Amino acid sequence: MEFLQFLDYSWTKALHIIAIITWMAGIFYLPRLFVYHAMTETGTDKSETFKIMERRLLKGIMNPSMIAAWIFGLWLAFPHEIWSMDAIWLNIKFGLVILLSIYHMVCARHVRIFAADANQKSHVYFRYFNEVPTLLMLGIVILAVVKPF
Repeated sequence: MEFLQFLDYSWTKALHIIAIITWMAGIFYLPRLFVYHAMTETGTDKSETFKIMERRLLKGIMNPSMIAAWIFGLWLAFPHEIWSMDAIWLNIKFGLVILLSIYHMVCARHVRIFAADANQKSHVYFRYFNEVPTLLMLGIVILAVVKPF
């Protein structure tokens, strides 16, 4: 029975890591698409191609990956009793993951704005916007691995 619990935890952790990797790949790539899309003239074939790429990346990869990361992450945290007020690192990490999820939602908003040909932001804005998930990821990984608190 103990082996099955370990197997369950190991598989859950593996699925959580896989979901995070695919989510982060999308979170890094989508804002880069915004940079190039912002430099493209509205109504061109190139602009329409960017719209398709952005929509498919968001709906086909990022959304399912974010949902899976949350499900498997919570599955790891709650039943295995690692969630407690004493685990300060986990509470901070959880807060950073919430911020990353909000960033994801802002990306989804930008996809809708680009789809409506209503973008008013420059490629320079999106170059800075693109750096936010890197900072959040650094904090999340350091907290998860080092557990400094």
